Amino acid sequence: MASSLLLAVVFVFDLIAFALAVAAEQRRNTASLTEDSAGRKYCEYDSDIATGLGVGSLFILVASQVIIMVVTRCLCCGKAMRPSGSRSWAICLFITSWVTFIIGASCLLAGSVRNAYHTKYRDLMGERAPSCETLRKGVFAAGAAFIVLTGITSELYYVSFSKANNGPPPYARDSGVRMGNL
Repeated sequence: MASSLLLAVVFVFDLIAFALAVAAEQRRNTASLTEDSAGRKYCEYDSDIATGLGVGSLFILVASQVIIMVVTRCLCCGKAMRPSGSRSWAICLFITSWVTFIIGASCLLAGSVRNAYHTKYRDLMGERAPSCETLRKGVFAAGAAFIVLTGITSELYYVSFSKANNGPPPYARDSGVRMGNL
């Protein structure tokens, strides 16, 4: 049977990762065009807290995925699962869990890197204003959505894996051919 404690720990980790990703979306960098004393225009960025929130969310998401994969021995190591519908679901959910994890982690990593990027360009010629590039809206939100999907699929994977590993063997009687008295 699946461990309720493990499911609760993974749920809490995913919930914290989701909250950090939503907070990172709310605190993305904004830039404003300012002019220095010499009349040159440059971009001035506000705080860079969203990068830290995005990276924190990424680390907690990775920790959640590692916990599930260590406990289930990443599906490929350990004893073979008994043939059943639970085994089929475990395999499908394993693949889905990894796909959603990779997409979510990519969104969080790309959002954190792009949010930390500040244009250092100054308009020395004075003809046109520099472009104050910021992170596009919705990158951390997409990461948060995939965190939820990863949490759902990884927990369902763990439950299906546990059902496929526990229980009676599929054949309770002897299925071998015996050479008896003829």
